Amino acid sequence: MVEVTGLFVYPVKSMRGIELDAARLTPLGLEHDRRFMVVRENGEFVTQRNLPLLALIETALEPGGIVLSRQGFGKIFVPFDAEGGANLKTRVWKDKCLATDQGETISRWLTEALESTDRLLLVAMQSGFERPQGKADMLGADTRTLFADAAPFLIANEASLARLNRELVERGHLALPMNRFRPNIVIQGPDAFAEHRIGALSNGDYGLAFCHPCERCVVTTIDQSTAVRNPDREPYNTLAEINPMPGRDKKPAFGHNAILSGARNRTIRTGDRLELLERNP
Repeated sequence: MVEVTGLFVYPVKSMRGIELDAARLTPLGLEHDRRFMVVRENGEFVTQRNLPLLALIETALEPGGIVLSRQGFGKIFVPFDAEGGANLKTRVWKDKCLATDQGETISRWLTEALESTDRLLLVAMQSGFERPQGKADMLGADTRTLFADAAPFLIANEASLARLNRELVERGHLALPMNRFRPNIVIQGPDAFAEHRIGALSNGDYGLAFCHPCERCVVTTIDQSTAVRNPDREPYNTLAEINPMPGRDKKPAFGHNAILSGARNRTIRTGDRLELLERNP
């Protein structure tokens, strides 16, 4: 039996997440997850990979929208359904997207709060646009997301973090919190890294199908409370040793990408207990 121990949404890609007790499951992911994204004027998307200060922008859900804030820079409200913004082309990795600018006022605040020399825009997916699936062979051609890197859901295992932290401490490094890996759903029950052998989780009300391991990047080296990179490139290096991506022994994996396989618009809650279906050999 597997228990849900944590739920997190990230309304803006690469900004701080919000811990929840319950969240609505949709085919696009947890409701409001990666609904917005930061881009440059040319449409290039921006993440902590190239702008670590994104880690310092707090997000909060409010009726009708979200509030962005950073200490020393105040706050700003972003409505969910703003109208009249300019449309622009962007992409998430190789997936071409049509997006809508959320306005000049938000752009000015964002550019200042992120201490950027380039003008930054906040965008939402253009109304009516469906992002093409860049990993149809692993996630299914009909799977859709907003601005997540790949899959609608990222599921992480508490035992895997505990194993990684034991390795880090033994090598003279500090243990890390789960926020370093920015999951949507945290579970306990499976052994360390056994999530890569799970086929699905279900409680009869909803199901989550496990698709492929999540390959990690240098964002794992950024302290989410300070936006400072680890000078030893940890935990990336250690993770690559103890849990490499299948067939890519120099790339680390942590967590597993998943899609909704059961009824949509159901609620997932911390404390939910789920049955585990092993992946077929």
